[in-house]
Amino acid sequence: MFRNYRFKNYNFRLVVFVVALTIYGILIIGSANKNYQTKQIIGMILGIIVMVVVSMIDYTALLSLHWAFYGVACTILLMVFIPGLAHSSKGATRWVRLGPIQFQPSELAKVFVVLFLAWYLMKYQDELNKKGRLFRTIILCLIPLGLIVLEPDLSTTIVTFCIIFAMLFYAGLSKKIVGAVVGLIAAGAFGAIFLTLHAGGVLQGYQNERIAAWLQPDKYPSQSMQQQNSIMAIGSGELFGKGIANTGANSVKNGNYIPEPHTDFIFAVTGEETGFLGTLLMVVLLFLIVFECLRTAKKAKDLAGQLICVGMASLVGFQAFVNICVVTGLMPNTGLPLPFVSYGLTSLVTLYFGMGFVLNVSIQSKKFYADERNFTFDLS
Repeated sequence: MFRNYRFKNYNFRLVVFVVALTIYGILIIGSANKNYQTKQIIGMILGIIVMVVVSMIDYTALLSLHWAFYGVACTILLMVFIPGLAHSSKGATRWVRLGPIQFQPSELAKVFVVLFLAWYLMKYQDELNKKGRLFRTIILCLIPLGLIVLEPDLSTTIVTFCIIFAMLFYAGLSKKIVGAVVGLIAAGAFGAIFLTLHAGGVLQGYQNERIAAWLQPDKYPSQSMQQQNSIMAIGSGELFGKGIANTGANSVKNGNYIPEPHTDFIFAVTGEETGFLGTLLMVVLLFLIVFECLRTAKKAKDLAGQLICVGMASLVGFQAFVNICVVTGLMPNTGLPLPFVSYGLTSLVTLYFGMGFVLNVSIQSKKFYADERNFTFDLS
């Protein structure tokens, strides 16, 4: 089983960065809402076990289940529309409840889509820019994206699209197509903003309100209050912060003015309690995780391994970017957890699951396979 593994290449740096960021998040969660800290610790322990186990299994063998990954991703996304299983909150149906277990299918689906595309794009890399194959690829990508849109969950749709697009670009998608898609996205974003301000918008009602509140906070004080309080909390932390788990009366968090302090807006609590230096540390750890994933991709033995690493780097990078932009008021308010930091067992364990694949890629050295192919016996 371990014949082709080079354990000296095991990416312990990635493990250290992931665990360090998770522990940092656990400290902030305990300050934001003590009731969730123990559960997050259990989630981290479970996640580490999953990550280590997955890292010992040949990802090439697991990718033979590519269609199973895709089928499971679509199936669990469909489960949110089944009465009796679906669980709604704040106008969206994003969770599934099976007895005492509640999970968010879109979190797991993102990783499964990465695994499926890693195999698919390696197999059809040479055909990717042909009309027939490109059309089939678009359809396969649109199915999970469409199911996430219907929940509705626009933020997760955007992140999932960015993951897919990054993998397609890395696999060799034509630069002309890439340029056209980027242009359409820019035009669509501008059009959505214009229509929101002047024609009532084209998205769901609450989504239009959030965009309008982001652009004109003074006109929509109740809708913009969450982001404004978040910005105020980050600013009040100054350089060193007010201290983790502080009880000061001047704390925005202690006054219950920060919404979802242990999940979507945990970065605001980090800013208030640890200051600029604390948030900088969090951003640096996120950057290092993304960097190590991309560094591992460079050494992967095949395109599938490279794409797994690129996909997981995109997942962490884009999701962190969107979350921080929302909390700091650079993007409209939308619900999206900060990777490895926000409370959420589904998100945390699935991220560790994905990192297990990256670690397995790291111990199957490209150099080893090159040396193995070039090895010959001299019997003269």
